[in-house]
Amino acid sequence: MSDKSKTEKSELSRRDFIRSAAVTGAGVLLAQNATGQDTGTKKVDDLNVGIIGTGSQGRVLIAACLKIPGIRYKAVCDIWKYSQKYASNILKKFGQPVNVYQDYQDMLAKEKDLDAILIATPDWVHAEHTIACLKAGKHVYCEKEMSNDLGKAKQMVLTARETGKLLQIGHQRRSNPRYWHAKRLIEKDKILGRVTQAYGQWNRSVAQSQELGWPKKYTMDEATLKKYGYDSMKQFRNWRWFKKYSGGAIADLGSHQIDIFNWFLATEPKTVLASGGLDYYKNREWYDTIMAIYQYAPPAGTVRAFYQVLNTTSYGGYYEAFMGDEGSLVISEDTSVGYFFREVQAKRREWEDDADKVSKMGKNAITLKIGETRKKSGKKDEKALQMEEDAKKPIHQPHLENFFAAVRDPKNVKLNCPGEIGYETAVTVLRVNTAVAEQKALDFKPDDFKV
Repeated sequence: MSDKSKTEKSELSRRDFIRSAAVTGAGVLLAQNATGQDTGTKKVDDLNVGIIGTGSQGRVLIAACLKIPGIRYKAVCDIWKYSQKYASNILKKFGQPVNVYQDYQDMLAKEKDLDAILIATPDWVHAEHTIACLKAGKHVYCEKEMSNDLGKAKQMVLTARETGKLLQIGHQRRSNPRYWHAKRLIEKDKILGRVTQAYGQWNRSVAQSQELGWPKKYTMDEATLKKYGYDSMKQFRNWRWFKKYSGGAIADLGSHQIDIFNWFLATEPKTVLASGGLDYYKNREWYDTIMAIYQYAPPAGTVRAFYQVLNTTSYGGYYEAFMGDEGSLVISEDTSVGYFFREVQAKRREWEDDADKVSKMGKNAITLKIGETRKKSGKKDEKALQMEEDAKKPIHQPHLENFFAAVRDPKNVKLNCPGEIGYETAVTVLRVNTAVAEQKALDFKPDDFKV
């Protein structure tokens, strides 16, 4: 192939990758019925699944799994009867009656045929639950933050290695086609030129940050609360506020996006400087406001990344931005947020003529879409079509699908966020709380991220 032909092929591929037939959407269901049964002719081996923790996040995972062919819930476990009933009723409605447990040890002792277990309990017991499930011979999908204790997070990784079982951490953006698309634009197409800064935020209003209550008839008695480590229903329902149970807002919200800094920049940070405090609320322990600055040192040169999480204003919502000397890209799990700004001095790319334009902050921007890539023959590219369909799914579904695919075929399918990556993110995120407490910049060493 001549150099000219190679160039033309490269430009065609790039152009077609950007060109879109449909905006990335959300909430479109798979071509299957509500029970998760495959309506096509392809046969899929069933996986027997259990879940520990069926609160709000656990129910999100259940709903996503109901759309995945071949996933069959056999057991649910939660210390709170309200959550037990809520989850078991949902599954029964969708044709998957389950055994219900209060204690996870009882579930592991009796449910011998489980292939995998999802864990969506409070952060402080992730390690206990994960390690027990791995040792029982189960593959584990554990929600982030993998732990609020780095020593315990490290033990989770070591146990996965020792048992040979899979451990996926729930940083679901790592399986989101919109983020893979954006990463390719930055890395392969170099649409930002040299990346120089990154920014992320998750801002919530006072209304979104209020104390969670509970139906009084489902109040747990004092003995049950004590057995499972809580002093009161308030602590149990609002565990994210308390230092024993969580890493605070920077872990609960920030870890999703700070994980993207590490992923897109393909390296861990060198330093972090942070400011924050309990500035507004009086009924909690963790900071309600945090602002952090990371310094990264990728091969191209220094990148500084700013992140903030606020719990008193919803201004701007949640998104990430990556900025360079030729452009900036803004992305979010919110599918209405996604666009690219080209700097005026940067070379105009010929695919811009085909792209949809929007006005943002007084500037013209190109809408970030997953393209309907076509081959030279004019036929649609199967891989691009799959990405487009995956981008329409609920945000947790592709990450769960990656996990279950790896369970079925571990030799050929790699986890998008194994425990090692989850640990690197936990180190990056939890160091912010230390920086706030010590009121000084802190350095990271390469060994900090290793297990």
